[in-house]
Amino acid sequence: MSTTVSIVVPAYNNADYIERTMDSILAQTHSDLEIIVADHSSTDGTWDVLQKYRTDHRVTLIRTEAGGGALANWNRVSQAATGTYIKLVCGDDLIYPEMVAAQFDALEANPHAVLAASARDIIDANDAPVVRNRGLAGLSGTVDGRAAVRQTVVSGANIFGEPGCVMIRREVLERVGWWDSTFPYLIDETTYARVLFEGDLVAVPRSLAGFRISDSQWSVRLAKSQSEQAAAFHHWVHDEHPGVISRVDLVRGNLAASITAIVRRLAYVALRRRMSGAA
Repeated sequence: MSTTVSIVVPAYNNADYIERTMDSILAQTHSDLEIIVADHSSTDGTWDVLQKYRTDHRVTLIRTEAGGGALANWNRVSQAATGTYIKLVCGDDLIYPEMVAAQFDALEANPHAVLAASARDIIDANDAPVVRNRGLAGLSGTVDGRAAVRQTVVSGANIFGEPGCVMIRREVLERVGWWDSTFPYLIDETTYARVLFEGDLVAVPRSLAGFRISDSQWSVRLAKSQSEQAAAFHHWVHDEHPGVISRVDLVRGNLAASITAIVRRLAYVALRRRMSGAA
């Protein structure tokens, strides 16, 4: 029998956090798992830390060559998966014990659903929640995929969350061409949209993951690039998938993305000051 859920971990220089990530995966209440970790030529000892998990029969460790960025490692590890469903968890994030079970049950109960998403907590370097229960923009239960894409556009932010917040039917992810880096800072959101054009969303309005804030997210230049790419993504939805969003939705979404970038920047600066004061 094939595995029901593949949890895939594209690791890169995550030595400080990878044990916490792996332990959170291994603590899942859903037992039928395969766990594939692809280390993307890390230079900080990530590969060495991972060796403690080699003896677990659920875990497969592989290495990918340098180059190609996140897309290469995300696709490499996802394509190695054999499960009916795929959950990609980055090497510094956490998933809570009931996450896989909750999303698996939601997808099994909704045969037309292609993606399940849950809310998450924003956590700091010590795993402490900074913001709780973020995401989904009020969506709950089964939602038409096109309507879900419209909601993420008009929100001006990725309402589905980072990859650890979602579970995708593997056959659909493969059918749409795997992960999409047309807009590099929106590799997850763009891919979710492509998947959701194939079927429904199941929204599980519970906080079931922890997304870790890192220093790289405090850059003004990065925030500007993210908002610009969000606008480009919105235009892609409008132009390539007529009827999903209106011109008014496009303007609303672009404005919301600009505001979100500013708010995110201010929040990260405030958090850094708090963390520096606690150090």
